[in-house]
Amino acid sequence: MKVSILPVTAFQQNCSILVDEASCRAAVVDPGGEVDAILEALRQSGAELEKILITHGHVDHCGCAGELRRRTGVPVEGPHEEDRFWIEQLAESGMRLGMGALEPFTPDRWLEDGDSVRFGRLILEVRHCPGHTPGHVIFYSKNDHLAMVGDVLFQGSIGRTDLPRGDHGALIRSITTRLWPLGNEVVFIPGHGPVSTIGEERQSNPYVCDRALARLA
Repeated sequence: MKVSILPVTAFQQNCSILVDEASCRAAVVDPGGEVDAILEALRQSGAELEKILITHGHVDHCGCAGELRRRTGVPVEGPHEEDRFWIEQLAESGMRLGMGALEPFTPDRWLEDGDSVRFGRLILEVRHCPGHTPGHVIFYSKNDHLAMVGDVLFQGSIGRTDLPRGDHGALIRSITTRLWPLGNEVVFIPGHGPVSTIGEERQSNPYVCDRALARLA
């Protein structure tokens, strides 16, 4: 799998373009905005878009999903339906945050823990990771040892939980029971900022490293 990261909007949200080189089919993860830039990146990749995947319902992660679906005709999959309330206020959130008039959408498929999504010949596993939002999911490629984790975990930090229906305890449980078991060698793409590995965060992340969690036990 070939992966390109395209930071979009003033929030510099990491929109990931995943390409199955064997079939020349692609998926876009978290198209938060700048749909023309996303389409140009797809054109340059030479791959045909097959899926739009959403980790959670915050506007900076799904702001142009509706427009991208309309312009390409491909389905939107994700997040978990617990984030429906966030997606239903997409237009309001976009105006409030200066992102303009965003096109409303409803996902073609809500995702559950243990589901899988497919594009080309590739399969991504779905894990429900509530905390940052109640319906947050992550996408994991077992063959590539790669996870797209949205705003659950960052290099040196974790997702905020002070927005509606955020839950700090649930976030910590999601990280320790859903992400850590993936393995230390797994590389993850966060919603913002640089990539990291599970092992690096277990060793040095001040919020969830093994030493920090041991002190809380």
